Amino acid sequence: MITEVLIRQAEPVTRMKVDVTFMRMLRPPEGEGLALPEGWSVETNVRPDVAGYRLLQDKVGRDYCWWMRQAASDRDLQHFLEEGPTSIALLRQGQAIRGFYELNLFNPQDINLSYFGLFPEAVGHGVGRAFLDMAVRHAWALGPLCVRVNTCTADHPRALPLYKQVGFEPVRTVEETWDVPNRLGLKIPERFLV
Repeated sequence: MITEVLIRQAEPVTRMKVDVTFMRMLRPPEGEGLALPEGWSVETNVRPDVAGYRLLQDKVGRDYCWWMRQAASDRDLQHFLEEGPTSIALLRQGQAIRGFYELNLFNPQDINLSYFGLFPEAVGHGVGRAFLDMAVRHAWALGPLCVRVNTCTADHPRALPLYKQVGFEPVRTVEETWDVPNRLGLKIPERFLV
């Protein structure tokens, strides 16, 4: 463990600075849930293997510098996927996966929408808001007092407005500096470089 930490500290990284907005929802959405277009569906409570999970993270997050889970070792991800208090759902068009969301269930009274996103080929098909509505309703169906999400300036520019549309309210915004391992091959836009 100590050797792994030392290796991680010594590995080449690129520093980036982002503003992270923390948001919360204190009551469930009212009315009927939004429907996905015909041919689209959501599969809940999925437990992907490590390779499948890395693919989800990469397909959704590569363009938005999602690095934290990708930097984890296979062993740590395997443990997380097998034992972690989480619920993962897949967005499908027919049988093809087109996105995913992940609910962190560590505190059942305060559920966090840890990850949410569409694969690039799903953007523009009118599914994002309905998929997010389903994720939020799934979280509320588990009986929390609060549902949380955060987004940052590296995420898709429509992320923050979309979260607000479904009922999340910003709580605070903080500036964070991240050391992104170069081995991940992420292209970090110049505006975020430190």
